[in-house]
Amino acid sequence: MTEDAKKASVFHRLYVGTGAFDIVGKRKRWYIFFGVLVLVSLASIGIRGFNLGIEFEGGTQIQLPSHGVHGVITPGDAGQVFTDAAGRQPSSTQTVGVGNAATVQIRSEALDPPTVAKVKDALFQQLQPIGSTGQPSVQSISDSAVSASWGQEISQKALIALAVFIVLVTIFLAIYFERWMAVAALISLVHDILVTAGIYSLVGFEVTPATVIGLLTILGFSLYDTVVVFDKVKENTRGLLGLTRRTYAETANLALNQTLMRSINTSVIALLPVLGLLVVGYFLLGSGTLQDLALVQLTGMLAGVLSSLFLATPLLVDLKMRDPKFRQQAERVRARRANLARKAAERDALEDFDDTDDETVSSRESASRRERAYAAAASVPSRTQKAAPRRGRPSGKRKR
Repeated sequence: MTEDAKKASVFHRLYVGTGAFDIVGKRKRWYIFFGVLVLVSLASIGIRGFNLGIEFEGGTQIQLPSHGVHGVITPGDAGQVFTDAAGRQPSSTQTVGVGNAATVQIRSEALDPPTVAKVKDALFQQLQPIGSTGQPSVQSISDSAVSASWGQEISQKALIALAVFIVLVTIFLAIYFERWMAVAALISLVHDILVTAGIYSLVGFEVTPATVIGLLTILGFSLYDTVVVFDKVKENTRGLLGLTRRTYAETANLALNQTLMRSINTSVIALLPVLGLLVVGYFLLGSGTLQDLALVQLTGMLAGVLSSLFLATPLLVDLKMRDPKFRQQAERVRARRANLARKAAERDALEDFDDTDDETVSSRESASRRERAYAAAASVPSRTQKAAPRRGRPSGKRKR
């Protein structure tokens, strides 16, 4: 088979959804993969921790226009002046906004008023930022102090919202589906949260209030994809205990294949706006809030897609197979298949001796001729009696 034929076959199986991809059957591999992800995430959170933003740790923020007398003021220029004046490096320096409204934001640890005044004076003397009047002005440089209690308050409210969300979702899933589906969905949801947090800790992304908000938004997307798959599983397994065609694992795998292409399409469509938000926020607007929001959504949505397809349904199968009724149904399916296989083997054996087969008939005739030849050579009387010699009849004429 050529490469093009293989690719066409893969895409055909994706769209048809006939159960060709054995995702549930290979669930042990997925458990190992997701288990490693969770362990690495937990290890990174415990060892490295998080790179908390100024809103969570407190600090000072200085802002000035990005246009000066000598041209555009870059974050590198402002950061260097800050370091020389304050004797320490800033936590972050970035350009926010575009055009005439663009500004440079400098964030650092909490500074005392004399140090803030010294930094502002150095920025004005060396960079000469142009204010709203069109002239260099020291009043165009502003400063603000950020308290760590504000970030802690946001974190506390976010945790409360997360707890309420999980409780309500558990109740809904248990009522609409069943308890094992609710348990599998919640395990998948916890996985998404841990992996997203672990990636932030491992890579060192800054955690801001926008990150917390974005983390809450990805929970709904992750559950949506899982609910779509579980709804198809529920439809396919209705009345399964009275049937012997497929086991619960095979039926769940079929449902997963039937929704696989839909899940991929939905995920791609959902990720495109997030990527656009990330590009706009980073390259065009330079807004840290948009970057943080898009980054956590992108990370969480990717983790949610993987868990809803390769973790939630396999977990559901293992939880359901703990029920003796489904184990007995699986035994009946295997017994029926073994019986059908035995009958098929018997039919194949009988067909090997089919009298209508030309080769079989000719071989039997050859064997019969050989037997007759051996009998003649051994002087065995023939079964057909020889005819007696025929005597002549009187013709009624006299011989002369």
